[in-house]
Amino acid sequence: MGELNTAELLVQCLENEGVEYVFGLPGEENLHVLQALKHSSIKFITVRHEQGAAFMADVYGRLTGKAGVCLSTLGPGATNLMTGVADANLDGAPLVAITGQVGTDRMHIESHQYLDLVAMFAPVTKWNKQIVRPSNTPEIIRKAFKVAQSEKPGAVHIDLPENIAAMPVVGQPLNQDSREKTYASFRSTNQAAVAISKAKNPLILAGNGAIRAGASEALTDFATQLNIPVANSFMGKGAIPYTHPLALWTVGLQQRDHINCAFEKSDLIIAVGYDLIEYSPKKWNPQGDIPIIHIGLNSAEIDSSYIPLVEVVGDISDSLKEILKRADRTGMKTPFAASLRPEIRQNYEQYAEDTGFPIKPQKIIYDLRQVMGPQDIVISDVGAHKMWMARHYHCDCPNTCIISNGFAAMGIAIPGAIAAKLVHPQQKVVAVTGDGGFMMNCQELETALRIGTPFVTLIFNDNGYGLIGWKQFTQFGETNFIDFGNPDFVKFAESMGLKGYRVQSAEDLIPTLKTALAQDVPAVIDCPVDYRENIKLSQKSGDLSCQIWE
Repeated sequence: MGELNTAELLVQCLENEGVEYVFGLPGEENLHVLQALKHSSIKFITVRHEQGAAFMADVYGRLTGKAGVCLSTLGPGATNLMTGVADANLDGAPLVAITGQVGTDRMHIESHQYLDLVAMFAPVTKWNKQIVRPSNTPEIIRKAFKVAQSEKPGAVHIDLPENIAAMPVVGQPLNQDSREKTYASFRSTNQAAVAISKAKNPLILAGNGAIRAGASEALTDFATQLNIPVANSFMGKGAIPYTHPLALWTVGLQQRDHINCAFEKSDLIIAVGYDLIEYSPKKWNPQGDIPIIHIGLNSAEIDSSYIPLVEVVGDISDSLKEILKRADRTGMKTPFAASLRPEIRQNYEQYAEDTGFPIKPQKIIYDLRQVMGPQDIVISDVGAHKMWMARHYHCDCPNTCIISNGFAAMGIAIPGAIAAKLVHPQQKVVAVTGDGGFMMNCQELETALRIGTPFVTLIFNDNGYGLIGWKQFTQFGETNFIDFGNPDFVKFAESMGLKGYRVQSAEDLIPTLKTALAQDVPAVIDCPVDYRENIKLSQKSGDLSCQIWE
């Protein structure tokens, strides 16, 4: 093996980890890494903003379980990565961020564009390290991927000074160690089975951990055989098919909803792959008096509203199967929560024929669901539309509705859709965004066109920051500082070589979606939305009483 420089060895280590793409921007301090990537099997995706690169790596990691990789230069390039890195870390997506840095010979003085990036990334990563000895590169890269991909997955940061990148080094990538499954104890699965057998009104809360663990099939079988209803978090969509008669769809809305009644009347919550950041237990167990069974790969986080009766820690699918062997609910009545499903479904379907214009958000999402197949993917940005997507867009399969929830970062939809299309080129992909979120990373549509990832961006257009207006009106009875103007989104799309469409009526939406999804270039749909529905939902939620089901 000939002599390498550190950057070349680093790229060899990335190849050894199975990296397919590096998303990033070129800069002076990452020149040696870029030169090494030129001769690599890894495809470098040049983006238009580092935040976009981090979001692409974030969604790539979430969809594949393998760490997505993003690259920036130092200083402003690195600070631009921060939002996407933090999003991946809080949402449990494996990500490795690599930043360029000034040479080690000028870190001790005030120096052009120098920031202590290791200190800066520490709060938003699981682990981060600067490479200061070229020979340590294989160990650092191996540890970075191992930490990023271990449960709970998250972000890792590696800082590479430019003089270290250019130094000669002798070394080679390290072998990947196999990760053996861990299994829950007999004692814990038996205790869980006893509690479940006795419960009169149990309810399953499925989180993203169930999806990361590939436990959807085991969860569906568990719920079906024990006749226990299932609610999912925003990030747990598809953990059980939404068409299943025990599926109660999504919990975690900021407004009171029917599913809140299910929690209030439950005498046992079975939390499967649930992370507290997905939906605070203080929202559904404020007094801390509902018994909880925690089933996950890690022990439960400490929270006064989440003190499990039993913790079943180990491979989730295996845990569910072992509990199922021991649990017996013969003769038990169907839990109360199941009685809510007709009301929830009726609420969802009442907008199917609505012809109002601008279009109600419920109708937009209902029509979108009709157009998308079971395996097709939507990426939701953050804003008022996210609350409606969470409430009304339901999934047959895991990872077909990607929502930023832990960090809730605006601007994720378009970069995320690029990553989704790279991972699943045969699936239809739609980025669902508000006009505010669209303008934060719309420049990445040029990236999508250039690299050949056609998807549809569906804009909920209300000329303002609708979610903040919703909050302001609910709290103060008025709105302030939320209005803005927009460019002509159709002309904007066409100016970039994309397809642009404007919805003129409720009847237009489905044919427009079908036409846009058939294009071989990215497409943008401008859809006016009637956000008066936001306040109506808040009013209905305020009036909702669980007494009506008693």
